[in-house]
Amino acid sequence: MLFAALPLLLAASGVLAQPYPSKPVRVVIPWPPGGSNDVVGRIALQKVAESLGQQFVIDNRAGAAGSIGADVVAKAPADGYTLMVHSTTHVGNAAIYKKLPYDTLKDFVGVALLAAQPGALTVHPSLPVKSVKEFIALAKSRPGQINYSSSGNGSAPHLSMALFISMTGIKIMHIPYKGGVPQVTALVSGETQASLATISTVLTQIRSTRLRPLGVSSPKRSGALPGVPTIAESGVPGYEMNPWIAVFAPAGTPKDIVNRLNAEINKALQHPDVSQSLANQALDPWTGTPEEFDARLKVDYEKYARLIKLTGATIE
Repeated sequence: MLFAALPLLLAASGVLAQPYPSKPVRVVIPWPPGGSNDVVGRIALQKVAESLGQQFVIDNRAGAAGSIGADVVAKAPADGYTLMVHSTTHVGNAAIYKKLPYDTLKDFVGVALLAAQPGALTVHPSLPVKSVKEFIALAKSRPGQINYSSSGNGSAPHLSMALFISMTGIKIMHIPYKGGVPQVTALVSGETQASLATISTVLTQIRSTRLRPLGVSSPKRSGALPGVPTIAESGVPGYEMNPWIAVFAPAGTPKDIVNRLNAEINKALQHPDVSQSLANQALDPWTGTPEEFDARLKVDYEKYARLIKLTGATIE
């Protein structure tokens, strides 16, 4: 009887517990397939799946700027088998939506950063400026006469330009569009004259000289545009908008699981195939500890709240 009961006792004590992950992991991406969140999540987590020998199954749950999929994850069991790949929009939603079905900070734990997706202050070639300083000077000489496009109210391009405007004292007119493609189309056609779009959305047009880059929004130069200075070094010291894409889990997910996933993701981001694939998308791999991500999360939560209040953007 003693020997018969031993396996049960060992299992109950955790001795025979299977190591994580012992079954497929669901990865909710609250955006449509093909976008930057989806591409980065698939590239990085495929490498993690190969390393851990378990499937990471992508589940696209698009809608309401990512809040529909985020709600699914917030309510999922905190066992490490449901993850979320989301962008900085996640913290922005807390300020732009009057009511969300979850708490952005309390209902999630940050697992790991994946990539930065910096923007570029870009102008139509007809605008007679070739630097950030010249753009500021021209805008001040023509208050309210320069139009800038964004991918929508409260979007990263909108908030990036809102910060730029607040730090430089210029007055230019905001023209929001429904997404990055129409935002850039308007700029290329000359319907608008400037934009602070994510680099990946304007890179092709920059390389074909249909658009002119003046400065990048990240704290250091982008690998995709190494010859373009940062906005901070171009006359706006302290300027930084560096939107990210990252992995989250439901709050309460065991710390050892979070740490293991973090280590595996960082390892994947350092793999040459992964880093090159991200570079092809004008995305910069961004490694770090869960604690470093948590600190960044809190800083950006406050920063985006201030910027959204500045723009007055809200969604019911």
